[in-house]
Amino acid sequence: QVQLVESGGGLVQAGGSLRLSCAASGRAFSDYAMGWFRQAPGKEREFVVAVSRNGVRIRYADSVKGRFTISRSNAETTVYLQMNSLRPMDTAVYFCAVAYEDNPDGVKTNDDYVYWGQGTQVTFCS
Repeated sequence: QVQLVESGGGLVQAGGSLRLSCAASGRAFSDYAMGWFRQAPGKEREFVVAVSRNGVRIRYADSVKGRFTISRSNAETTVYLQMNSLRPMDTAVYFCAVAYEDNPDGVKTNDDYVYWGQGTQVTFCS
């Protein structure tokens, strides 16, 4: 069993930045790959980024490539999502999740993940 708690969401203006955190507890953090997803109002939850167990291999969705950066600290059992150059389309609830398959290229759907956090809201304001 793994518990995930996201934090760091909030209001952001055009071009602004936020750093999301996802603190994990339970099973050894370094045993699994991690991902971030987001769900905008009225839309399905979509893949944002995934990172391998050792933090070396990463896969970004095209929509965030070059603007978002994922990192993880196995010592702190936390994964981070640095979001820069934010846009209105980035408004969503952001979720972190655990995948047992250690292949960021292969874990891009909701069904690839076994544990989920409750999410943190990111809202764009003009």
